[in-house]
Formats: sequence, structure tokens, C-alpha cells
Amino acid sequence: MTEQASITEPAPLDCVLGFVRAIEAGGGAAEVESFLAEDFTLVEAPHLLAPEGSTRSRQQVLAGADQSRQVVSDQRFDIRRTTCEGGRVVLEVDWSATLLVNLRYWDAGETIRARTTSVFEVRDGRIASQDSYDCYFTGD
Repeated sequence: MTEQASITEPAPLDCVLGFVRAIEAGGGAAEVESFLAEDFTLVEAPHLLAPEGSTRSRQQVLAGADQSRQVVSDQRFDIRRTTCEGGRVVLEVDWSATLLVNLRYWDAGETIRARTTSVFEVRDGRIASQDSYDCYFTGD
């Protein structure tokens, strides 16, 4: 990377942490879109809320960011560990949020919690992909 590129592009970890903090601050599509490459793809491994897993495009993720404000509030990402290698960033996180609606295993007003690991690929200062592995807790 040239000296000029390092001035204009955030480091991969800084890019990913900026994205996470934007979500944590309640950001919707307008607040997170600048972090995502045009060809961004999110792959979620099967988990409690999506037993089949899912693959979503940038547009689907941005739409979901706006919709999530009707489902959860006070999202918190307590980062346990980060690992970086080149453009790859791995975050191990304890996530929580307050539910605004009833879901299969929780009622509105409850705090939902998950242990997550996400693998991000950052290219040209933007997140090109995210593979997410979520483990939700259903008891206290």
C-alpha cells in the first residue's frame, strides 16, 4: 500500500469497527452504506432465527438495516477479540439488543443475546463480504 493510499483508506479493522459502531448507534441504511462495497454479500450460517441460514446482497442488507430499527433497539457489540490478516478481519462479539416486537423465543421488552463471530473481507477501504456465525441464548 502506498503512503497516499494509507491516508485516504481506513485500515481494514478501522473500517469494520466503524461499521459496527454505526449499527450500535442505531444507524440505518444511510449510516452504514458508505462502509459496504457495491458488491457486498452477507452470508449467515444457520442459527436459531434463520435455521436455513441466508445470503443477502448489499441492497437487502441496507433494507434490513432500516427495518431492524422496528425490531430492536439499544444494540450493543462487546468485542471480545479481533484478528486481522491483510484485508481479512475477524470479530468475536457478545451482542445484545432490546426487542421491540415478540419473536419466537422472546417477548417485546426482553434483551436478546448472542455470541457471534464474523469474518469480514475489506477491499479498497470498504467491506466486500461478511460471513457471520451467531449463537443465540434463549435462557437467562
